[in-house]
Amino acid sequence: MQLNTLSPGKGSRRAAKRVGRGAASGDGKTCGRGHKGQGSRKSGGVRPGFEGGQMPLQRRSPKYGFASSKAYLSAEVRTGSLGRCDGDTIDLETLQKARLVGQRVTKVKIIAAGELSRPATIKGLAVTKGARTLIEAAGGKVD
Repeated sequence: MQLNTLSPGKGSRRAAKRVGRGAASGDGKTCGRGHKGQGSRKSGGVRPGFEGGQMPLQRRSPKYGFASSKAYLSAEVRTGSLGRCDGDTIDLETLQKARLVGQRVTKVKIIAAGELSRPATIKGLAVTKGARTLIEAAGGKVD
């Protein structure tokens, strides 16, 4: 199979309707749009979802949920996974290199979950009370 031999399956694409080709064609003069009114104009028609003045389905159905814009930029890291970072100092850049947080993340909070195997110095990151006690118990410190 080659790109220049690809074509849509037979019958899957309809030919365009050729309008304005004389009265005998059946689609001459008004081209199947009727006479006056909104539908006869070149840009006529209503916007998507419009239901003739009735409250549209999208507006009358109940809404739920919320997508925080901060959620894309913030992340949580467990104390147990801090051992995957190289070096004694752990900051945002170190966490990104260890692939514990994504590249777009700007705020990180370390939470208490799992044991810390070696002492580490935490710089520029938010730390929960429980995580702080675990880090200090392992011989590390939080700046």
